[in-house]
Amino acid sequence: MEFKHIPIMLEEVIEGLNIKEDGIYVDGTLGGAGHSIEIVKRLKDGKLIGIDQDENALKKAREVLADYQDRVILVKDNYENIERILDTLNIEGVDGILLDIGVSSHQLDEGSRGFSHNQDAPLDMRMDRSQGFTAWHVVNNYSLEDLEDIILKYGEERWAKRIAQFIVEERSKKPIDTTLQLVEVIKKAIPKKFRMEGGHPAKKTFQAIRIEVNRELEVLENSIYKMVKRLKAGGRLAIITFHSLEDRIVKEAFRDLNKDCICPPEFPQCVCDKKREIEIITRKPIVPSNEEIKSNPRSRSAKLRIGEKL
Repeated sequence: MEFKHIPIMLEEVIEGLNIKEDGIYVDGTLGGAGHSIEIVKRLKDGKLIGIDQDENALKKAREVLADYQDRVILVKDNYENIERILDTLNIEGVDGILLDIGVSSHQLDEGSRGFSHNQDAPLDMRMDRSQGFTAWHVVNNYSLEDLEDIILKYGEERWAKRIAQFIVEERSKKPIDTTLQLVEVIKKAIPKKFRMEGGHPAKKTFQAIRIEVNRELEVLENSIYKMVKRLKAGGRLAIITFHSLEDRIVKEAFRDLNKDCICPPEFPQCVCDKKREIEIITRKPIVPSNEEIKSNPRSRSAKLRIGEKL
C-alpha cells in the first residue's frame, strides 16, 4: 500500500521550531517525513535525526529524504529512548524536537495492521511490529476490570463497563481474533439509540486498545522531561496531540517546567532548588485552520504546543 502522509500544521510547526541552518533537530515521530523534509530543506551544516518504530515509515522516509542523505540520520526506535539514541550518536544537545503523537494515516488506512474499525484484519495495532504484545492479548487476556479501566480511561467511553462485560462474555465462547469481530461485540454492548453518538460506535474502544498496546500516554509522559533536558538553550520542543489525554499531559508538563520554586508558601526560603526550565511559547495551543480541516479532516482535533529551553 502507498504510504500517504499529510503533515499536520506544517507551516506552524516549521515557524515554531525556529530552525537554524547549522542546528541539530529531532523528529521523534518521523512517519512519512512530511515535517522532516521541510526541516531538512532549511539546514545547511545542520543534521536531522528521524526516529520511528514503524519499518514502513522508515522506508518511506528514506525515499522522501533521499536527496538530503548527508544531513539525515534515521533510527528505528521509540522516541522514549531519546537519551540513549543521542548518546549513541555522540550528540549532547539539540536545537529542536518535534513529536506528532498518535496513529498515522498510513497505519489507519493499511487494513492489515488492525488499527481501523472499518476494515477486517487480525487484532494487531502494533506501531512496532517487532514487539510481541498485540491488541489480541488485550482483548482476550485482560481481566474485566482492566478492560473497563482502559476503555474508560483511554477511550473516554461512557459504555466502558458494558463493552468490557460483552467482550469477556464473547471470548468465553471463542477467542475474538479480528477487528470486525470486536466491532460486532461493541455494537451489541452499546444500546441501539446511542450507537452513532460521536461517530462510529467502536472508535473510542479501538483508540483505547491502541493506546494500551503501544503505551502511548506512558511514553509521552516519560519523554517530555528527557527531551527538555537534551535541548540547548533556545532550543524548542514542539508537540502535536490529537486528544484531550495527550494534550493534558503536555500542558501539565510544560506548566511544571515553566515554574520556579514549588515550596509551600509558608516556607521562609526555598529548599526545593527548582528552576524554571522552559518558556511556554504557546499560551494557548495552536489549532489547524478551517482550510486545513476541510482538506484534511483528520487534523480536526490536533493541537500544537511549543516550549523553549531557557
